[in-house]
Amino acid sequence: MILSDRDIKNALKTGQIKISPKLDLKTQLGSCSIDLRLGNAFRIFEHSRNTYIDPSKKDYSNEITREVKVKKGEQFIMQPGDFVLAVTLERIQISPKLLGRLEGRSSLGRLGIVVHSTASIFDPGWDGQAVLELGNLGRIAVALYPGMRICAMTFEQLSSEAEVPYTKKKNAKYKFQTDPSESRIAEDRI
Repeated sequence: MILSDRDIKNALKTGQIKISPKLDLKTQLGSCSIDLRLGNAFRIFEHSRNTYIDPSKKDYSNEITREVKVKKGEQFIMQPGDFVLAVTLERIQISPKLLGRLEGRSSLGRLGIVVHSTASIFDPGWDGQAVLELGNLGRIAVALYPGMRICAMTFEQLSSEAEVPYTKKKNAKYKFQTDPSESRIAEDRI
């Protein structure tokens, strides 16, 4: 069952959902979702220096990506075909009784901006900032601004509380993340 605006407000009051910094519910609360804002950190791929990515290699972050911080009031330009990682301004903590689902905003989708390529589910017990997999599928560059509403998160009630919430998993690769972390797929066991 997806939580309504009424249920989301109640979950915020009871602590089942914690979001910081504090939300502006007048602009960020939808009928069944919360809009999250774009942070100022981006991880860009150094495609001109690398011909391919080897996901089995443990530490490739310094080789193929670099972090860029955008100052307040400045813009980050997404060129056509660009793919970057970004992070939400908000830190989200989800109860073991709920899961979060990240969705793009249609207003940005109509400009060609996709917010996540694959990973839309935030497990029960999630704690951290959401890393966004931003892509520009359009043919025109698009300016993005830190602080703008970039995506929406919905919340769903589980049939029972998760036995092992995300932050309690030994192999949880992205718990407590605060920056646009690159892929940690090399940690997977094949």
